[in-house]
Amino acid sequence: MAGNREFFNRRLHSLLGVIPVGIFLMQHLLVNYSATGGPESFNKTADFMGNLPFRLVLETVVIYLPLLYHAIYGLYIAFTADNNPGRYGYFRNWMFTLQRITGIVTLIFVSWHVWETRVAAAFGATVNYNMMADILSSPFMVVFYFLGVISTIFHFANGLWSFFVSWGVTVTPRSQRISTYFTIGLFFALSFVGIRALLAFM
Repeated sequence: MAGNREFFNRRLHSLLGVIPVGIFLMQHLLVNYSATGGPESFNKTADFMGNLPFRLVLETVVIYLPLLYHAIYGLYIAFTADNNPGRYGYFRNWMFTLQRITGIVTLIFVSWHVWETRVAAAFGATVNYNMMADILSSPFMVVFYFLGVISTIFHFANGLWSFFVSWGVTVTPRSQRISTYFTIGLFFALSFVGIRALLAFM
């Protein structure tokens, strides 16, 4: 019974990390990338997203609750899981370890980012280009955001590889190798988008 519950929790944890949290991450990166078109471009995109019908309900059900479950169960995995060098080999074992480390970094970063933006907005602040430019005017916050964004993207891209395995999409060694190339490529592509967005606010 306990084994079935853990199997279900791990499957749900994996699924929520991709759908909807991973999809939201990609959408959020694209919204931020609009800053490369200047303050007006970002403000227009952010204003559109901020005025979606039932935004609070959507954010709670589609983002915050899945993210909360993924984060809490992810912490449990991070502090209880053992590395598996015999099963996956040297490279994949390193990816396994980095997944746990970046998960913790991502949780800290996302929590702080939500506090600085969404919670601030709830108290009357305006989420716009100037808000992000002010945040990134501090050298410490620049480093923090760069590390946080790269960590978050890595955690998603590498987690996608595990998702494909655990859900039976990639079963053979060849398909897992192709998946490795795909997820590494996705990591670099999304990192380019994320870094360009950060630079646009500076």
